[in-house]
Amino acid sequence: MSPRVATVDTNARIGKFVRRFAFSIPLALFILAAPHHARAQGAVSPPADGQTAFNNSCRTCHSMDAGDNRLGPSLHGIVGKKAGTTEGYQFSSALKGAGFEWTKDKLAAFIESPEAVVPGNNMKPYAGLTDKATRDAIVAFLGDGN
Repeated sequence: MSPRVATVDTNARIGKFVRRFAFSIPLALFILAAPHHARAQGAVSPPADGQTAFNNSCRTCHSMDAGDNRLGPSLHGIVGKKAGTTEGYQFSSALKGAGFEWTKDKLAAFIESPEAVVPGNNMKPYAGLTDKATRDAIVAFLGDGN
């Protein structure tokens, strides 16, 4: 077999491969580029629903069931409650003496940076939640009286 025949045969195989996958390759590139393009345009994924956000960020230490104190106090009915007063839970002196009622704004600030709102609290090692959409979802969930 001469080298010229092998080249023609190889070129024919490459051409067949390109024709077969000509549509698939641009489609794959589009799919891979689309999420990047959406992020570049400022699109973000919707925040998780409040319960999911609470479960992912808070449930390790807190419960939404009245009287179910864990490592942290139950957060049932937290909006409107005086800080550091959940029955059956031993709060830090900082939270006991905080002297405020939990509002949605105060909860949002505390979830973002507990130490900034109540210095000396016992939430460590939790340092705060930086994602505003997730904080807002959690605060809405807590404020629904769950």
